[in-house]
Parts: sequence; structure tokens; C-alpha cells
Amino acid sequence: MGRLSDILNGSGSDFNDRWNATAAAGEFGPVPRGVYVCHATKGELESSRSKSTPGYKVEFTVIDGDFQGRKLWLDCWLTPAALPQSKRDLAKLGITSPAQMEHPLPKWIRCNVTAVVRRDDDGIERNKVQTFEVVGIDKPEADAFAPKPPGEAADTNGEADTSFDPSKL
Repeated sequence: MGRLSDILNGSGSDFNDRWNATAAAGEFGPVPRGVYVCHATKGELESSRSKSTPGYKVEFTVIDGDFQGRKLWLDCWLTPAALPQSKRDLAKLGITSPAQMEHPLPKWIRCNVTAVVRRDDDGIERNKVQTFEVVGIDKPEADAFAPKPPGEAADTNGEADTSFDPSKL
């Protein structure tokens, strides 16, 4: 077994002080019932654990408020009985054919997601997405380090730092 001091690279005393000053986080329970502004961040085919029921799981990530960063999931079951509701929900995300479920969701789909709290058969409370509404497509923030498109000037005000010369390395 390794030693803590080995992985802390000699900063053990700082870590001990930080450890002693840090309060333990609370339990990570479900978010309260409500409407949350989210991005649809992932969609993937799945089978349920208990009965291997085929489905498509949509992951929503809260982008605003006290619960920013938390995840909510919508299960779209692909059984004959559930297919009408699943087709309705998947169409909201632009999925209108079975083949589209094998590809990633488009990015930046902003939704108002209504989450409720349900107690499962095992007694554990979990969130369930009751409904969602697509309200738009967000434009991603520009990456300051991304290359400029061809023909676009990289330096528009003549103040670029040109002191770096890779040939001097």
C-alpha cells in the first residue's frame, strides 16, 4: 500500500491543515420537485437491469440555480405499450427514427425539465423526469484558444503578443 506523503509530493502539512479545515459534504439526495433549466447532454440505448427492457436514456444537466451541474434522467422505454410516449419525447430532441438513437444527441439543447421525487421499490428516493419542453438551442461559448476560421484576422487591434519564437526552443 502506498503512503499518503508519496502522492502529495511533500505537501503533507498543507494537506493536513486543509483536511482539518474542510467540512464534510452532505448526502447527495434527489433535487426537490420543480422545473429546472437543463441541457440535454447525453442519450444512449440501454436495457433495464431487472427485466432487460429495451430503452433509451436521456441525461439532462442542470445549468442554472442552486443545483447547477446535477443530473436528471428520462427513461424512454421501447416496448409496444410505451412507444407512443417515447416517440413523443424523443421527437422533441430531434430523434424521429430508430437509427438516430445510435448517434449522439445534438449539443446545447436547452430544456425546461420538470422533476419529481419518487420512492422506488427498494425504498430509495430518486428523481424522475415527469416532462420536459425544449426551449431553444444555446450557442456554445467561444473557445479563446480555438484556431481562427480561414480568412479571419487573428489580431484585429495590433496588440498581439508575438514574442514567442518556437525556433528558439
